Amino acid sequence: MATAYPFLSPDWMNAARALRDTMPRPATAPPVAVRMNLVVTESPFDTDVHGHIDTSDGDVVIEDGHLEGPDLTVTVDYETARAIFIDQDAAAAMQAFMGGRIKVDGDLSKMLAMQASAAAPDPEVQGIADALRAITAD
Repeated sequence: MATAYPFLSPDWMNAARALRDTMPRPATAPPVAVRMNLVVTESPFDTDVHGHIDTSDGDVVIEDGHLEGPDLTVTVDYETARAIFIDQDAAAAMQAFMGGRIKVDGDLSKMLAMQASAAAPDPEVQGIADALRAITAD
């Protein structure tokens, strides 16, 4: 069994990078090209967590820090981010969005397109999601 770390901790990010570098890339490009900055609030760490997702080059890159000139910036609390990214709980995402716990600044259509594509995940992408779940502490 893999060692598990708190979601979005520096150790978790390092383990996620190692997974990204060792797992096979999906055969098809992500269905949506997006450059999205993330701000995760209410984390168990001393500060908000800043990261980004970039699919504009045909790969899904999730990394620390913010991109210059993103399509959108999403601000979400830690528990909701975990429910979305680790638990893949679409209902939690929708409830959080409708309840104002997910704030979007920029091109909302890109986020909605990403969410629509996540509703029917590619089996290869599901393998990556399962591997991330395995390195995430409860």
